Amino acid sequence: MSRLTVIGVLTVFITILPNLVSADSSVYGKFPVTLKDYKGGKTNSVSYGGQIARHVLHDSLKKLAGKGNGASNPELKAQMMTYFKGAKSGHSILAPATKGSFVIAQSRVESLSKGKNLSGKTFKGTISGMPNGMTGSELLEFWIDKASSAKNGVDTANGMHYPQLISKFIMGAVFYNQAVDNYLDEKLGADTKPNNKAYKKGAAYTGKEHSWDEAFGYFGVPAHGLTLTPKDVYNIAKRKEAGVGAADFNKDGKIDLKSEMTFAPAYYAAGFDASVYGKSNGTDYLHTITKAFLDGRKLITSANGKKLTSEQRAKLREYADVIGNNWEKTLAEATYKYAGSVYRDMTKLKTILDANGDTSKVLKNYLKHWGELKGFSLALQCGRKNLGEAATKLNRLIGYGPVMPNSSQVVDIDSKGNYVRDQTNWGEYMLHMAKAQRLLEDKFGVKAKNKAIGGDLADLAKQLGAGNSAEND
Repeated sequence: MSRLTVIGVLTVFITILPNLVSADSSVYGKFPVTLKDYKGGKTNSVSYGGQIARHVLHDSLKKLAGKGNGASNPELKAQMMTYFKGAKSGHSILAPATKGSFVIAQSRVESLSKGKNLSGKTFKGTISGMPNGMTGSELLEFWIDKASSAKNGVDTANGMHYPQLISKFIMGAVFYNQAVDNYLDEKLGADTKPNNKAYKKGAAYTGKEHSWDEAFGYFGVPAHGLTLTPKDVYNIAKRKEAGVGAADFNKDGKIDLKSEMTFAPAYYAAGFDASVYGKSNGTDYLHTITKAFLDGRKLITSANGKKLTSEQRAKLREYADVIGNNWEKTLAEATYKYAGSVYRDMTKLKTILDANGDTSKVLKNYLKHWGELKGFSLALQCGRKNLGEAATKLNRLIGYGPVMPNSSQVVDIDSKGNYVRDQTNWGEYMLHMAKAQRLLEDKFGVKAKNKAIGGDLADLAKQLGAGNSAEND
């Protein structure tokens, strides 16, 4: 081989090498075992199968929530409860399912992790945005009961879209809450799950390694998410043909739910980033959160099984703050978006009602969007921060149910679990949606602002014929 040929080969190798290194360093996975007294045969310390199992339980529960036939259905309720509380006999994965060439590798929840449920990890505080002082778990059980007897999971009399209410609330009450208020908060303490001890007996990972991994699992991004565009990550969640190549990192022809799938929190982060990509109000929630998780894991691994120093823990807290702040903004963006969707639906409904037309199609969208609005607004309140006045105002603006075409709205739940309705002002509620968006801008700094309601509030109030109320102050 000539000297020039050798130089050429070396040049090509040197050119390629940085890219290979960069690719490897951008993947959340296969971090070495650093635990000093580990005696097992594992070489990878990353493990978050339990969190993926809960994502799948959530997806499957959402699917079941839309299966009601409009009558009392104890069997459906019991099935839904097994996906919420767990079951001895195991669970089939109802969603996400194989779709064309998008082939899902697993078919049983227990192949991801055994003995997992949603109820035990649900926000335990009082949900102030709903009546009767219910805890997070109690509210979900209430909705599961209602969903089981509602036609396709939708109560058209009271305006409750249970698949959306259940799903969006779980995104906050389980995934967001567990990640930011447990693993990235309490478990970052110096003496809580320390890095020089196993997370549990026989484990191949330290306390801090596993705590961080479990928080990452709740975000629901593919392990190679930093190598993908937001649109790629979005397409994976939708199981689109275009998402197959992006998802299948190991090129085995199947999508491994443990490491290659997109789940709800990351899906919404990717969706907002993709919606404003290249624009002046562009966001980078997906990659910012994913990179902070990856950088934090690298820091923990670099301690090589030793207890983290105060400086290392301080840096880890910085990464945790980046994750928490951007995750919160993603939930705020979602609440903002669906407030806008509700406003647009109400505008369309008013036009149809004035013309004595058929409202069925628009009403269906309206109830779906309101369920997403309410679910996300409650999810936003399940983080580490006490949102205080902002939460109170948001809850008052949105209320306990959508304003129906006959101007009735759910205002309470009685002792028997029945909804109590009263009459309200259609235009005033539309104004509430605009005010909710302004509040989310002011308190959370939303940037993407999908479905923004334009115009000055005072002008909107006149246009909509809205009067003064406590919520309008």
